[in-house]
Amino acid sequence: MFPTGAAGCALLILRISVSISFLVDATARWANMTAWWSILLFVLPALLIVLGLLTPYACAVEVLLLAGVAIQFAGQDRFHLFLTAVNIVVLALLGPGAYSVDARIFGRRLLTIPPGE
Repeated sequence: MFPTGAAGCALLILRISVSISFLVDATARWANMTAWWSILLFVLPALLIVLGLLTPYACAVEVLLLAGVAIQFAGQDRFHLFLTAVNIVVLALLGPGAYSVDARIFGRRLLTIPPGE
């Protein structure tokens, strides 16, 4: 769940690219989005994914937001939204990697079982 080395670096790059593509693809459809809460609705899960904090939950929120954007703008190009959603699901299944806040909080633990128990 929390690979290190090249795989951990690749997951860090994937987290950053997923967040950027989510922000670009989702907010490009809403050019007149000026309310602070609507901007925060998109920026907060992207920031959580970049940090690697509660990654599966942030991915679920991003997929739901992308589905809402795809439904609202049904006639426009949904191919990029679909690819972004696929990348988000892949990230949720792979996990955040070792270079994340999740790894610090929920990382590997060394269990020592006393003899005779």
